[in-house]
Order: sequence, then structure tokens, then C-alpha cells
Amino acid sequence: MQSTTAETVRTGLSRRGRWGLGEIAFWLVAAATLFFLPERHLILNEIAIIGLFALSLDLILGYAGIVSLGHAAFFGLGAYVAGILAKNGITDPLAGLVVAAIASAILGFVTSFLVLRGSDLTKLMVTLGVALVLGELANQMSWLTGGADGLQGISMGPILGLFEFDIFGTVAYAYSLVVTFVLFVLARRIVVSPFGLSLRSIRDNPLRARAVGIPVNRRLVAVYTLAAAYAGVAGGLLAQTTQFVSLDVLAFHRSADVMLVLVIGGVGYLYGGLIGAVVFKVLQDVLSAWTPQYWQFWIGLILVLLVLAGRERLTDKARFAVKRFFGRFKAQRTDAMPTTSAREI
Repeated sequence: MQSTTAETVRTGLSRRGRWGLGEIAFWLVAAATLFFLPERHLILNEIAIIGLFALSLDLILGYAGIVSLGHAAFFGLGAYVAGILAKNGITDPLAGLVVAAIASAILGFVTSFLVLRGSDLTKLMVTLGVALVLGELANQMSWLTGGADGLQGISMGPILGLFEFDIFGTVAYAYSLVVTFVLFVLARRIVVSPFGLSLRSIRDNPLRARAVGIPVNRRLVAVYTLAAAYAGVAGGLLAQTTQFVSLDVLAFHRSADVMLVLVIGGVGYLYGGLIGAVVFKVLQDVLSAWTPQYWQFWIGLILVLLVLAGRERLTDKARFAVKRFFGRFKAQRTDAMPTTSAREI
């Protein structure tokens, strides 16, 4: 009986881990933009970075139920670490990303014990307080961070010693897209694993999860540390591809924007952050060109209408339409395949 149950669980996890046609199409379109949208690589680079940043927040909000208004603390720390390393001679981009991830993971691990205490309101205040403290430290330590003037003089070496950053943002976008894809694949494997399923049970009912033997606090500390590392990599990508870091990376609006991205794209499935990043940046780009002074008003209005209309209902309809389309596509392929009659056999 137990072996049958274990086999059923393994089969279910295997099915969850399979790539669907929609997922493959999403990443093929993302790769195609490298060749068909060369004039938009700068904004596409921003989208890839924001998407990774939103994915990191979704790991704790959508899968573990940890609310945060200070996720920019890890993003900003990663940006400053990568920028300071590059300014002091460590110009290898991948090495900078690794150190940025480690630094942010350490901060996430240390602060996770504070976040686990108290209610959701307490978590909001603690995460916001951590980001504000880091922002003030960066402002006061101008000898290291550049203060209000920003960290200047960043010069990055070629990626893998082969690919130099160019002014058109092509190499930067390819670099950010590849890093985002690799970390997305890793996060995807994690959320469909037994560890990811335990996080969902903790999110839904922590008391029941603890009662069945799940180490709730350790799992939450682990996912919070992982999410901090992801956010640090996103910040490191921003510092390396723009070659500039300012206090803006630790500002409150960074945390608010990434929360807005998840509201638009949806929480609890990893593509929500990526889709939300695309929609948010496209809206920001279009509306700021159309009405530079009031683009934030229109984004706020769209957000209110989205909430009133029910984003879940809209996304469910979109998913149903996509599944129906691919279902028809499969049916047409099946009908088009030659059949062998019994007489031919």
C-alpha cells in the first residue's frame, strides 16, 4: 500500500515537471526577440531582470505565503555587491553574480528569523524596515557606495572572456535572458519537488503541515534564503548591464513595483512574474510616451480595473483559450497522420 502511494506521488511529480507546449512556445518567443527585435534589446533586458526579480518574490509569496514589502533589500544588495566588485577589478560577470547571490542569501538567512515571527503585518513591517535600514546605510557609506551620486566607474569584462557588452544592449539582453532561464528552470524543478509541495501545504495550513511532521520553520528559512539569492542575482544583472548603481535600487518603489508585477501576472505560478514583467514594462513604455506626466495614473487605473474585473477570471479564460487552441492543433495533427487499415496489414 505504501509503495503504491509512493509510486503515485512520484508519477504526479513527474507529470508536473513535464514541459507543456505553451511553456516551450513562451521561451521560443523570448529567444526569437534576440533576432527580430534588435532595436528593443535595452527594454527587453529590463524586462528579463524584472521578471527574475518578480520570480524571486513569487517563491516566497506565492508558494510559501510570506508577504514582503522590502524585497528590494536583496535586489539592492546584489546590485551594490556586483558593482563594487567590478569597480575594484573583479570584472568577470559570472563571478560577480555568484558573490552577489551569496551576499543576498546571507542577508536573507539572517533576516528570515525575524520574518518568521508574528503575523503578516509584522512581516510587512520587518521586511520594509530591513530595506529602509540598508538604504540609509548605502546613503551614509558614500565612500563605498557613492551615496546620492551613485556608484560610478563600473567596467565589466567580457562574458566567459568572449562576449563584450555593446551599447545596443544585445549582449546584455542575451546574458540576462540566459541567466533568467537557467534560474527559472531551477526554480521550476524546486516547486514541483516534494520540497515545493511542502511549501504549498505550509502556505495553506501551517498548523496541519507541522502536525504531519513537516519542519515548517526550516522550510520557510530555506525558501526565504533562496528567494533572497535570486533577487541578489537580479540586482547584480542590473548593475552589470547598466554599469551604474544608485540608491534607487533600495528604494521602496522597487518593492512596490515588483509586487505590482505579481498582481498583474498572478502569484503561485512562476510564469506570473515573467508575464507581469512584460505587461508592466510595455504599459510603462507606451503610457510614458503617450502621456509622460500621468503614466502612473493610467497604470493605477488599469490595476484597479484589473482587480475589479477579477484577474483570476481573466487568466482562467486565457488559459482555457490556449489549451483549447493546442487541443485543436493536436487533433488536426492526429487527423492528418496516415492510418494503416487492417487490410494493408
